[in-house]
Amino acid sequence: MGRVRLALWLAGVAVLAGTAGASASTLAFISNGASNDVSVIDVATQTVVATVSAVGNGPMGVAAAQTGIVYVSNQFDNTVAVIDAGSSTVVATVPVGNMPLGVAVTPDGSHVYVANLDDSTVSVIDASSNTVVDTIPVDNQPLGVAVTPDGSRVYVANFGVHTVSVIDASSNTVVATVPVGANPTGVAVGPPNVTCSTSGIDPVCVYVTNFGDNTVSVIDTDSNLVVATVAVGASPEGVAVSPDGSHVYVANHVDSTVSVIDAVSTTVVATVPVGTNPEGLSVTLDGSQVYVANTGDNTVSVIDAGTNSVTTTVPVGSGPVAFGKFILDP
Repeated sequence: MGRVRLALWLAGVAVLAGTAGASASTLAFISNGASNDVSVIDVATQTVVATVSAVGNGPMGVAAAQTGIVYVSNQFDNTVAVIDAGSSTVVATVPVGNMPLGVAVTPDGSHVYVANLDDSTVSVIDASSNTVVDTIPVDNQPLGVAVTPDGSRVYVANFGVHTVSVIDASSNTVVATVPVGANPTGVAVGPPNVTCSTSGIDPVCVYVTNFGDNTVSVIDTDSNLVVATVAVGASPEGVAVSPDGSHVYVANHVDSTVSVIDAVSTTVVATVPVGTNPEGLSVTLDGSQVYVANTGDNTVSVIDAGTNSVTTTVPVGSGPVAFGKFILDP
């Protein structure tokens, strides 16, 4: 993926977020990389209810914490914007490494991990102080990042060398490197007890989209080995897992489709046409809907997970993407 292609691809980000006591609705924060703002969608009404303008230059990655705070990486000014989900306002800006892309927050909301593509590092932000407290060297060109449900490990997709770095969150050191497909891009972690191999107890599955060979690698976290490879559409990027772990959704940029994978059989069971050039996606907390950001036509497609069909299309700002785990209970 060349720099021009990457700049086009990293055009925006979507996050579904709600916060108890701050908002009665689940909200989708759609960052628009071309217009440097964030469209806020009320999921109940599927309409844009606010726009956050003071985000940063080239907003891209996102992570929403149970505390009601949303973190958005700004790839072109090397910062992370800290957004209060209840008021839809930026409350802090944190300098990180060069070209920050993927962002993930620990389950307790205490730390945020940011993948810096040009530095080949991951910045660790202390959420209580909004400061970087550690910088972790990883493999070449890190993109997607995700944290396991127990907060013990962080998985980072290294686009440039076709590997995933496994970080021990207690020491912030790389403890394993997993070879995957060509140009790994997005990462999502399933819930416990959804089998992705016959080894280990209470396995957790990690799903990695491989942009360069049109596949998804499935990693068993007990062994840190790839236990399955699933063929999907052309140029897969964003990936999300349903809350019950039963299905995995993959945005295929070139095909303008979403592949639906059965997590138990690791096979594609449906292919859903969406808007132009989908980049990222997220599943609502009840598992009933999938939100897909379409960077090519400035829309968000809403998929009914029961029928695997698009039921609503929401116009948003310019260049939406959706990269990271971005669902919160209201």
